[in-house]
Amino acid sequence: MALLIKRPNGTEDVTPKNIAKWHTVEHVVKEVASCYGFKEIRIPTFENTELFQRSVGETTDVVQKEMYSVIAKETKFTLRPEGTAGTIRAMLQNGMLNDAMPQKAYYILSCFRHERPQAGRLREFHQFGLEMAGSAKPSADADIISLAYEIIKTLGIKNTELKINSIGCPECRAEYHKALKGFFENRKSDLCETCLSRLDKNPMRILDCKSPVCSEIAKDAPVILDFLCEECSEHFNKLKGYLDNLGIIYTVDPTIVRGLDYYTKTVFEFVTTDIGAQGTICGGGRYDGLIQELGGHPTPALGFAMGLERLILTMENQGIEFDTEDSCTLYIAPMDEAAVPEAMKLAHTLRKDGFWVEYDTVGRSLKSQMKYSDKIKAKFTMVFGENEINSKIAKLKNMKTGEELEIKLDDDFSSKFLDITVDGMFSGILSDL
Repeated sequence: MALLIKRPNGTEDVTPKNIAKWHTVEHVVKEVASCYGFKEIRIPTFENTELFQRSVGETTDVVQKEMYSVIAKETKFTLRPEGTAGTIRAMLQNGMLNDAMPQKAYYILSCFRHERPQAGRLREFHQFGLEMAGSAKPSADADIISLAYEIIKTLGIKNTELKINSIGCPECRAEYHKALKGFFENRKSDLCETCLSRLDKNPMRILDCKSPVCSEIAKDAPVILDFLCEECSEHFNKLKGYLDNLGIIYTVDPTIVRGLDYYTKTVFEFVTTDIGAQGTICGGGRYDGLIQELGGHPTPALGFAMGLERLILTMENQGIEFDTEDSCTLYIAPMDEAAVPEAMKLAHTLRKDGFWVEYDTVGRSLKSQMKYSDKIKAKFTMVFGENEINSKIAKLKNMKTGEELEIKLDDDFSSKFLDITVDGMFSGILSDL
């Protein structure tokens, strides 16, 4: 039978069978971020479109080609294409930047970009990201990079390379833009239409173009590191020294400019070769002008984002084990319809004490119920009928060992059941249970 409606192209369902992979990654990123003093923030799925035009940049691929925007009663909204702009807006609007600095926030959220779907690139994707506001020091850059490094290391991901660069401040970047414009002017007949529009507004965006022709031309373009002012050069050199001190290996890659206009000074990426063309699993950097651009006082800030789908894909390709989801603790098998109410009451009692308990709700035969308990990997089963109800005694079966134990169905049943299930074995359990 053909499905009448399927999920939109570029989206994925995360079924219960695969959710353990997501829980594994989400647990690690939260734990590591917490150790660095970051707390969770939650922001709206959509924002006023102007937020992304002002922050991400009107000449970027994201704003020009990839955003999902709608007009509702003459107000234009956009599904968030990334997490930084909305988080900084939330920090400003909620007065967080009036508190002690630095302010540190992390998030796990879905983002939306209209791109050609492929492995590691979806139209709805999920990010773990974090933002730190209030520190201009290169030590903060090193701290953020070391946090990302620690997440990757804790997840067990191998074959990654850290690439860093500095794209300077507005002052030294102005000189760089002049050099870039001169370089690309001599080759403008070969540039794509989008890059021609960028030539006057923001020639550095041409370096980030996905067109093979523009990418080939950009290989011979001037390098930003040759145009850094003294302050930006010193900042970058100190960052490298801090990373050396932490034992974090990196490569200086002057081609990294990141795809969003709000970046200044430090930019970085963690890249793997194990997931094909979309090898960047983490990207970030400093954006010292963004808070002021959105109406706040001049405040330095920085952060990064990790694509959860790409992290999971990398772990799968590298054969890394994920945490396993817990399975049913007890399956209660009522022998007939008359036993269902008592099975239901017992399940209800155990569930209140935190146990995962199932009982038959579809009218299976006893034989079918036993097959079902195997499918859901129940650790223990208990057949429940008239004799068990009248005697207040039932047999508890350990599904791993096959061992059975009689247990009294009295007011103390839950605590006795807890004693039994602590290690999943019957050995050492008192005979008067």
